Amino acid sequence: MSLETGFERVILPLEFPFTISRGTTEETENVIVRVSDGRDEGIGGAAPSAHYGETVDTVEAVLPTLLETVEGVGDPHQLERIERRMRERVNLNPAARCAVSIALHDLVAKRLGLPLYRCWGLDPEDLPETSYTIGIDDVESMRGKTATACERGYSTLKVKLGTERDEEIIETVRDEAPEATIRVDANEAWSPREAVRKIEALAEFGVEFVEQPVPAENPEGMAFVRERSALPIAADESCVTLSDIPQVAEIADIANVKLMKCGSLREARAMFAAARAHGLETMLGCMTESNASIAAACHLAPLLDYADLDGSLLLADDPYEGVSLPEGGIDLASVERGTGASVR
Repeated sequence: MSLETGFERVILPLEFPFTISRGTTEETENVIVRVSDGRDEGIGGAAPSAHYGETVDTVEAVLPTLLETVEGVGDPHQLERIERRMRERVNLNPAARCAVSIALHDLVAKRLGLPLYRCWGLDPEDLPETSYTIGIDDVESMRGKTATACERGYSTLKVKLGTERDEEIIETVRDEAPEATIRVDANEAWSPREAVRKIEALAEFGVEFVEQPVPAENPEGMAFVRERSALPIAADESCVTLSDIPQVAEIADIANVKLMKCGSLREARAMFAAARAHGLETMLGCMTESNASIAAACHLAPLLDYADLDGSLLLADDPYEGVSLPEGGIDLASVERGTGASVR
């Protein structure tokens, strides 16, 4: 079988400037991958993060090698063989490998005439809602963003923290959204003792859980926080690939998997299975991403306790359609073939 492949860079402005404890962004760059068999075309996206040593330049640098591997195997159904050979040739660059993985899964599902979740035998009912992220800003701006999110029907909010006014921020968000489910993400900003103090205060506002309170380089600090925390702890930066799961089970309650960290849909599924085996709850997060990749992530929702798949919702404009997310719900039944990603 002959496969044709290609890729392109896209610049995606955000609806609002997006700030976390590490900095602010106003636009994001993704790389879109296409794999075609002449009849159907699979679409995938890479949303690299410099925090994990990857940029759009590094993605574009390794994609010719990765796509050459795909063309060399020729059969898109040989997913395990292709992904093994891609890892052998490009061990790092997980976002680049993931874009190819997504495009191949999209193509295979289209060839079978099925939505991806059905290829995996997953149940599209009773899925967790995706959260909607409120980035760090001045308090009144965060109040306004919270009001906007609620007006759009999002009832689960993820609030970025890591400032000297964290308690004031949560008090404001809770005041504006008294019925919402609220989660917080410190993005490694706190020391262990600071985290314990702040989490005790956050619990008074009905926060559901706290994500990555201390740096990933300090697993002892994460364990210290978990042992003393008034709320469950989710590991994000501490949870990158399958090999991290055993340690995550020692320092957190929830494993937050991201496709752009782990490198493929197959790796993500393995991580969820391992997390369950280690007694962890499961969560799937994302970067600021186009539906070219978010659509595929949505098909993993039946494996999740928590979903944070709002990457495309944060964009001012996305050139790709994806899985319908009405008011945060994940409507997999709306997908007829593949992942549901398509050019608008």
